[in-house]
Amino acid sequence: MAHSEHETHVTVLPPDREKIKKLWTVAGYLGLITAVEFIIAFTMGHGPLKTAIFIGLTIVKAAYIVGEFMHLRYEAKVLFWSILIPLIFVVWMLVAFVYEGMAIGLVRH
Repeated sequence: MAHSEHETHVTVLPPDREKIKKLWTVAGYLGLITAVEFIIAFTMGHGPLKTAIFIGLTIVKAAYIVGEFMHLRYEAKVLFWSILIPLIFVVWMLVAFVYEGMAIGLVRH
């Protein structure tokens, strides 16, 4: 094969150690939260407290992922609060539904 007259040169940049450290830090936090979830899953009995803990930890992980990987943490605060405030109401709604559902289940039996 003949080479063309216009060869493309690729420049390989050295790895950015700060970005790599940040990615490992994020992975460590997410792994720690997941480990806590596993410990709770296998040691705690079923009930509304366990459900509330799982919902809370899931929201924490989701917020951390959105903040870091979707760069929402570095956006304008108005955008951050426009997502966080409705999320708080959704969580409140989920907790209320679980509580009411359990109360109805207890009355029926």
